[in-house]
This record gives sequence, C-alpha cells and structure tokens, in this order.
Amino acid sequence: QVQLAESGGGLVQAGGSLRLSCAASGRTFSISLMGWFRQAPGKEREFVAAITWSSGSTYYTPSVKGRFTISRDNAKNTVFLQMNSLKPEDTAVYYCAASFLRNSGDYYYASFYNYWGQGTQVTVSS
Repeated sequence: QVQLAESGGGLVQAGGSLRLSCAASGRTFSISLMGWFRQAPGKEREFVAAITWSSGSTYYTPSVKGRFTISRDNAKNTVFLQMNSLKPEDTAVYYCAASFLRNSGDYYYASFYNYWGQGTQVTVSS
C-alpha cells in the first residue's frame, strides 16, 4: 500500500503562484511514476503533469506547459507541482497519484494510477 498526502493548496489571485506537495509513504520503492490531476466543479478529472520516479522524465498537459513545473525529491518521497502565472481556469481540486505500472505512455489516464491522495483545493480569483 502507498499513502499520498497533498498540501499547499489555497486561494491566490490570477497571475500568482502556488506550490503543491505530495508526500508518499508505505511501499514507495515500487513507484514508477507520479502524477497530478485536477477536477473542477461539474467537470471530469483531467491530467495535469507526471514525472517518472527513476529518471525524472516529465510530462504536461498543453494548457499548463510553461507555467507549471513538476519535480521530485526521491530521498523524501515527495513530488512537487510549482504553479506560476495561475489563471481562474486553473481553479480545481488537485490530486496526487502514484503508479506501479511500467510507463508505456498511458500516464495521461487516471486508470494508469494505483493510488490517490485526498486532494487539495486551488482557487484562483480574477
């Protein structure tokens, strides 16, 4: 089992920045990839970014590329999402997720992930 705990959400004005953290505990040695998803009210959960645990390769959805940066600290079993130039449309609950599966390019799909955090609210005011 893996437990994920997100932190760092909050209220920020448009153009501002937030840094989300996700601390993993338990069977972290089996993690192959970690990702961030978000879900706005009335919308489906969508992929935001992902990072491979070993090599640090990163992936982003086009709407956040150049504004968000995903990174990891393997020693602390923590993944971060630095969010800059935030827009009102970034408002959502952000979820951290971990996968034990081999990265075959399916990181975009929520079904690829085995474990999920409880989520942290990010609200961007205009």
